[in-house]
Amino acid sequence: MNTRKRLAAMLTAEIRHAAELDNPACVIGPGESCEHALVDEELNRRLYAYEETVRGRFTPIVDTLKTISAFQHELDFVSRAQRIAQDRLGFELPAELLDDAWVSGLDLRALHSYCIFRSFKACITSTDTDQAPWRDRMMIDAAFIHACGYHTVGVSPCADGRLQGLLPFVFRVSPDAPVTVKAYAGVMFDVEDDVVDWTRRELLRIADNDQGNYLKIAVYHYSSSHPDDQGCAAHGSNDEKATQAAADRLAEMRAALENTYGIGAAPDTLLVGMDTDTDALRVHLPDNDSGNCPRRFVETAKLFNDTLGLSKAAACEEISLAVAEAEAGCGTQPGMRQFILRLLEANLSQIQYVIQHHAGRYAVIGHNERFICAGEAMSELQLRNKFYFAHLDTVEEGAADMDVGIKIFTGLNISRGLAVPVLVHFHYSSRVPAARERAVMRCQRVRMAIESRYARLHEQGLLHCQMAVSDTEGSERCTFVEDDARVALH
Repeated sequence: MNTRKRLAAMLTAEIRHAAELDNPACVIGPGESCEHALVDEELNRRLYAYEETVRGRFTPIVDTLKTISAFQHELDFVSRAQRIAQDRLGFELPAELLDDAWVSGLDLRALHSYCIFRSFKACITSTDTDQAPWRDRMMIDAAFIHACGYHTVGVSPCADGRLQGLLPFVFRVSPDAPVTVKAYAGVMFDVEDDVVDWTRRELLRIADNDQGNYLKIAVYHYSSSHPDDQGCAAHGSNDEKATQAAADRLAEMRAALENTYGIGAAPDTLLVGMDTDTDALRVHLPDNDSGNCPRRFVETAKLFNDTLGLSKAAACEEISLAVAEAEAGCGTQPGMRQFILRLLEANLSQIQYVIQHHAGRYAVIGHNERFICAGEAMSELQLRNKFYFAHLDTVEEGAADMDVGIKIFTGLNISRGLAVPVLVHFHYSSRVPAARERAVMRCQRVRMAIESRYARLHEQGLLHCQMAVSDTEGSERCTFVEDDARVALH
């Protein structure tokens, strides 16, 4: 069997039929390549360099703190600790947490949370430099979205940290595209909030004399290798419930807008499933009226196998035929069909990315987030399992998302004696007088509510909140207000 056929056979067994394995048998050896005509190998190389850079800012934290804690009673402890932190992490530690270590010992929980927040801040600060090599190579950019007939794409994925790399990696969407992301546990996005957002976007569209439509995408997730315990926690890892719930939410949004503004006012909607083991997609084909059927879809894992070894033109034709077959006469709109075809093609590069750089299936198929981001997420950093996001204006309305996050971190951190780092973040517009002050007040209210809701964890030092604000108009990004160690971060 030649290399190409052998790889195709392994991929089929790995991606589609080896559900009992934690890690794949499929590993691309030195000098071997899948030679897929539609895969952007250079973009994959650049994205991997970006992933390594970002993860490299967090990886040394635990070992650095272990090293520092080993000599906390030495006479030159503070100066040595600061030198080590600066050399390995790129920043110094709060003096308040070091000075009294000889009396009561190091507060390693507070130091760990501090380092997580500072490393995240470094990622935000370095966004332009880190992302410059790949930003202009994405298959889905502003021009393409407009060519499909859309002025805005609103994406609501599950808040699960495994979906944090959705846009640049899984979808291959440019950071400069007119795409917004609001994540909710179980894809249970707030319909009323989306109606308000749609209205605002419509006003902007009219002001710009843009004839495009609004596209709403809901992204649920599942695990091909461990469907019973690594699927969507909000739906009890029940894939059928997760799929139907996301489809129902899209239908509710359309109904809300048409009941309010009349038939034809509702935006186009698209239902997408993501296998968090392999980053492969399941794209559902909407009908003439943008209705989303849970049973009508195309899977990129199968497409990857079916098109492996074909020429670029032949592979594109195969994808088009697969979409036509899945449509089954449902009459998908031309612009939507064009968008779906590009999305399917773009995801093939991500499947190859996971094969090449993560042995075909992520080694950690479950949660491995570093912190919880509550409030409004920053689009600057989008990478798998960096943080769990809970979109909220008040803790009461986001209680379900926060509870899921705390449950996840009970296993990730609390079980190991570490605290749960929670970044409370909100945006403000510097064009609006006193907006920054109000954003800080929102942070303070949410932080107090979080500490009150999880009072036992907070009292035990197992919950550390950090507040931050960003300007939607200016250059201020993720400026920390204060942290649990009461150390100002600049």
